Order: sequence, then C-alpha cells, then structure tokens
Amino acid sequence: MAQTFNPFSLEGKQVLVTGASAGIGQAIAIVCSKMGASVVITGRNVDRLNVTRSLLVGEGHISIIGDLTEEVDVLKILSSIPKLDGIVHCAGIGHRKPCKLIDKGDIEDVMNVNFKAPVLLQTALLSAKKVNKSASVVFVASRAANAPSIGNALYSASKGAIISYAKCLTLELAPRGIRVNCICPAMVWTDLIYKGGLTKEDLEKEQLKYPLKRYGHPDDVANLAIYLLSDAASWMTGSCIDLTGGGE
Repeated sequence: MAQTFNPFSLEGKQVLVTGASAGIGQAIAIVCSKMGASVVITGRNVDRLNVTRSLLVGEGHISIIGDLTEEVDVLKILSSIPKLDGIVHCAGIGHRKPCKLIDKGDIEDVMNVNFKAPVLLQTALLSAKKVNKSASVVFVASRAANAPSIGNALYSASKGAIISYAKCLTLELAPRGIRVNCICPAMVWTDLIYKGGLTKEDLEKEQLKYPLKRYGHPDDVANLAIYLLSDAASWMTGSCIDLTGGGE
C-alpha cells in the first residue's frame, strides 16, 4: 500500500512547547504529539502539566516543571532536553489596567513573562546549541499588538515587543535555515479572556460581532502552529499571521 502523503507530518521531530499546562499551549502540545512529534512540555503548575502529559499521544515525551523567569529553571530545561526541531513560545500572562494606574511592578510582571522570559530562553537554547538546522521557531503573540483596547496597554506592548524581536531573530537565524514566525490570534476561548472582568455570557454576545460569529478555540491556533512547525512551511519565515475569524 502506498504511503499517505502528509506535508504537515512532524514524525521524527523534537518540539518544545512552553506554557503547555493549559489553553493554547496545551492544545499545541497535544496536536504536535498527534502529528508524530516527540514533545517537551514546560509549565509552572505540576498538576495541570501532568494533565497535558496524560493527553499526549505516543511515546518519548518529556515534561518539565519550571518557571521561565527563573534562571535555575531555564538551566534545568536545557539539561533535560534533546536538540530541537521546533520551539513554540506560548507561555504568557494577561493584564488589564488603565494606563493612568500602571506602576513599575505591573511593567515588570508583564514584560518579565511575556517578553524577557522567551527572549532569554531562546538565547539559552541557541547558546547551548539545542536548535537544529532547519528548525522552526514559533512565537504565540497576539492581535492586541496592533489592535488597541482600553486597559490592555501593557499586554499589547509586550506582544508588540516579541513581534519586533522575532523579526530580528528571523534575519540572524536564516543562514542556518531556521525559520521564525509569529501567530497573532484575536480572542480565543482560554482563561486569559476573562481578565477584563467580562462574564461568559458577555463574551458569547461579543463574539457574534466577528464575521465568523465566534471567537477562536485553542485548536484553531494549534493547527496553524502545526503548519509553521512542519516542512510544509519551509519557505515561510519572518511572518506574523493574524488569526482572527475575520475580526479586527
């Protein structure tokens, strides 16, 4: 029987997914495993990360508890992982506060997790020679970087910063054939969308304003990540892909 052609297969690839204990990160890790990858998952919550681990398909997966803002945990990750063919930077936090109330602590909290941590992790992975040639690096950013909303200044700024960083990283890694892309989702049904104080009923009404009449689901983002991680996207780098259901 002829082998089924699948350009999106991740068979034989080693993929690291941060923030894999819930939401989009969890969905990406699960779908990666279904597509044949050996997945390394990281997160801060041991119970939730164990749930993700139990949902992965296949063998050879690695689960590492760690806080990416802590150098000792980053070193632990480096010492525990193989060389990687794919990296998905998904760990992040939400934040809602009017500009006039933002203080130094807010800036440090948001930027440390959403910008500083993925940048320093990527630096560590490259310095330790943990990234294979022709690998794919994916940053889960946000449409918020270019779609301002009241109270979302710091979150939007952190995602804008990671997009700018990713564009520079693209140029530096291109000689090794390593691709770097960003996914910029609009509203997705995860715990983060409740940060603004809206109820589920409020959000269900708001999503009807989208042309496709719904917010995204984590699997919607995961399926795009699979494309970017796969050899099907071998000529895509330096891109920021809006995933919005037609919304602004």
